Amino acid sequence: MIFLILSILSSTSLFVIFKYVDRYGIRNFDVIIINYIIASILGFSISNYDPGFFPIYANPWFPYAITIGILFVIGFVLIGKSSQKVGIAITTVASKMSVIIPISFSLLYDPADHITNLKLIGIVTALFAVFFTVYRKRKIDFDPRNLYLPLILFLGMGVIDSIIKLAQFKYIEDGSSTLFSAILFSMAAIIGLATNILQGTSFRSLFKPRTLMLGSLLGIGNYGSIYFLILALNHKTPSGTPIDGSVVFGINNIGIVGLSVILGLLVFREKLTFLNWAGIVLSFVAIYILSYTAT
Repeated sequence: MIFLILSILSSTSLFVIFKYVDRYGIRNFDVIIINYIIASILGFSISNYDPGFFPIYANPWFPYAITIGILFVIGFVLIGKSSQKVGIAITTVASKMSVIIPISFSLLYDPADHITNLKLIGIVTALFAVFFTVYRKRKIDFDPRNLYLPLILFLGMGVIDSIIKLAQFKYIEDGSSTLFSAILFSMAAIIGLATNILQGTSFRSLFKPRTLMLGSLLGIGNYGSIYFLILALNHKTPSGTPIDGSVVFGINNIGIVGLSVILGLLVFREKLTFLNWAGIVLSFVAIYILSYTAT
C-alpha cells in the first residue's frame, strides 16, 4: 500500500500548490506548462533510458502515453471552461465522480478483478463519500445547454484513468513506468507550448520566479501521482496476486478527495458543511472496506 499512499500524497500536493497559484495571481496555464516540462525531465532523468539502444516509439505502450498526454491538456481546458460556464461545484463533482469509469473498466477488462459483495459495498460507499465531500451548495445559474461540458469532463477524466489501467495491464512493468510517465508528460508539454504559440501568448511569463518555483513543485507532484499509481497497480499482495484495479482507483480517488478537504480545512481555513464531514467519515469507511478486500 506504500505506493498507493505516495500516489495519494503526490496528487494531494497538487491541490495545495494550485491554492498558492491562485493566491499569488499567477496564470494557471503558465504553471501547467512548467509542470509538464519538469515532470518530463524528471521522468527521463530517472529512467536510465539509452536512446541508442532502443527507440522510444518502438515501445508497445508509446501510443498510450501520447494519447494520455494529449488528453491531459484537453482535460485542463475542459475544467477551465466548465468552471466558467456551469460553476466550480458541478465541475468538481463531475471530475471526481469519474472514478466510476476506471473502476468499471478494471472490473470488465481485468479477469483477475472480480466484484464481490464486500467490494461492491466499498465502491458504492466510496462514490457517496466523494460526492458528499466535494459537494458545495451554491446558487445554480447557468445555461442548461452548457451541461455538455461537465459531462465530457466526466467521461474524459474517466477515460484517462482507464487508458492508464489498460497500458499498465498490457505492457507496463515497474522498470518501464518511469519512461512511460516521461513520454506522456513530454507530449502534454509540447501541446501546452503549441497552445501558447497559437494563442499568441508571450513566453516571458513562464520565467517569472514564482511561476518557475510553483510549476516545478507541481511537476514533481504530478509525476509522482502517475508514477506511483502505476506502481500501485503493479504491486502484488503477499499471496503473489496484483491488487485489483477497482480497489486501487477507489482508494486513490477517495484518499485524494478526503485529504485535500482536510488540508483545506487545516491550512486554508476552508469551512466544511455537515455533508462534507459525513463524506470524510464515509471516506475512511470506504478505504477500510476496500483495503480489506485487497488483502
